[in-house]
Amino acid sequence: MARPTDQQTPTPPTPPPSHRPSAPRPGPGSGLGPRPPRQPADPALQQRAWAALLLAVISLFGMMMIGNVRRGVWVVAVSLIIAAIALWLSTSALSRARRGGSGRPRGAMFATVLGAAGLAFSAFVLIGFAIFWPQLSKYSDCMSGANTVAAQQACRQQLDDSVGTQLSILGG
Repeated sequence: MARPTDQQTPTPPTPPPSHRPSAPRPGPGSGLGPRPPRQPADPALQQRAWAALLLAVISLFGMMMIGNVRRGVWVVAVSLIIAAIALWLSTSALSRARRGGSGRPRGAMFATVLGAAGLAFSAFVLIGFAIFWPQLSKYSDCMSGANTVAAQQACRQQLDDSVGTQLSILGG
């Protein structure tokens, strides 16, 4: 079957330019287009953000420094306070920058995340110390008198057994 070459498919008519819907134009209130550049963060807010980041890192490193159980409570308590200060500094730097209409201080969001993590971890460990204090105290006394590997393993086994008993009491 041969196809006629003189017939073409009709194209739809285009409406005149006055009937076309107009596309939104970029501008300050349209939400389209580039935003005007923000001012950089105030140097005082930037220093506050860096201090918060440093304190948040110190609080997390402090949690790794728990060696002795009796001193560990104080280390965790100080880490909790340092993390709370870091969180306060970072969130206040962010809110002051937002109120002032300037950009976010560098490191402030990271300091907020690390400060919140340090605060949560410290609080969790302090709660653990509070719940298992008698077992941990007995373990610390046992380990201070353990001079051999076998004696240290016996102390660990005693801690495992007493913590397991405590958990079964707490669990139901």
